[in-house]
Amino acid sequence: MTQAALEKRLAEKAKELAKTYQSLRTPKTDDIFARRHYISPDDITIDNYLRRKPLAAFNPGSLLRGDKVYIFPRLIFDYYSYTSSIGVFEIGVEELIAGEVKVPLRARIVLWPEKIWEFGHGCEDPRVMAVNEGTYMLYTGSKNYHLRGQLIRKSVLGFAELDRSLNVQRKGYFTTVNGEESLVLSNKDSAFIEINGDNTTMLTRPIVSDLPDLCWRAEADLAKLMIPEASLQPVLAPEPWEYKVGWSTNTVHLSQDEYLVGWHGVLREDFSYRNGLAIVNTEGKLQAISDYLLAPKGLSECYGDRSLALFGNGLVVYKDYLIWIGGVSDYGIGIFVTKIEEALSRLRVVR
Repeated sequence: MTQAALEKRLAEKAKELAKTYQSLRTPKTDDIFARRHYISPDDITIDNYLRRKPLAAFNPGSLLRGDKVYIFPRLIFDYYSYTSSIGVFEIGVEELIAGEVKVPLRARIVLWPEKIWEFGHGCEDPRVMAVNEGTYMLYTGSKNYHLRGQLIRKSVLGFAELDRSLNVQRKGYFTTVNGEESLVLSNKDSAFIEINGDNTTMLTRPIVSDLPDLCWRAEADLAKLMIPEASLQPVLAPEPWEYKVGWSTNTVHLSQDEYLVGWHGVLREDFSYRNGLAIVNTEGKLQAISDYLLAPKGLSECYGDRSLALFGNGLVVYKDYLIWIGGVSDYGIGIFVTKIEEALSRLRVVR
């Protein structure tokens, strides 16, 4: 199996989707989220690293445990190589909803580039899920890895297993398999749906040559870190006004076979990142979707190291609130809150 042959087969799947694909969305933005708080990198103090203040803290994953939200920001301490690590700090969920966040926030780094496939841009954009007493994390490992003695440069879909104290027990990256053959696809923007032992369904975004970035679903073996090629299926494609789409957040279990997830589209008009919500089933098939519900506005959200970008990665449901904990223009963190019923009312059923 060659890279070109694998990408060609995936491109054919995308073309099959295009034959029956009907426009599911409009360019309309209905920003329903209240801005509760912004967290600047200046608000964060790192306890376990010689450099105490990051230059950027953004694109955070999140995890609700009891009345605490654990926030996992992507941290950058220099712009020479733009190398990322992933940290963690905690805030009371009621504080988040009220926008009463006390600073400084004491954080520590839990994941940093140790392997060759994490060198380059490092460890990026975590999506986390509680599993038993521990935590599973998907992230982007960027950008080198070894294959048959060759150094290959691409982003890989990283996986880390952390214990209850958020210490890394195991990490690696996924390969795509077809029979006895395997390859590493450039991949990112992924989230678990359901985990049963070593088997999981997931949302993912492989990057295929000559295709715009689009949203996929897949199955995976977490023991072997393998994704069967046959399980990779396209789900959501860019609309004509979009440059690309991708999954933005972790999934949140709503009911027996419904999972809420954020997605983003990059507009051709201004390259802004705008976000909506979708519901998928256990297999990752699309059940309902909204137009854009969260978009950058104002100086703090629109101006940054990658301007006009509101991006994932954390979604939390608490009581009747939906909390989107997102990156702000690649430098800071925003806390965006709405009522869950308000959000769900904006989704249209996909038939």
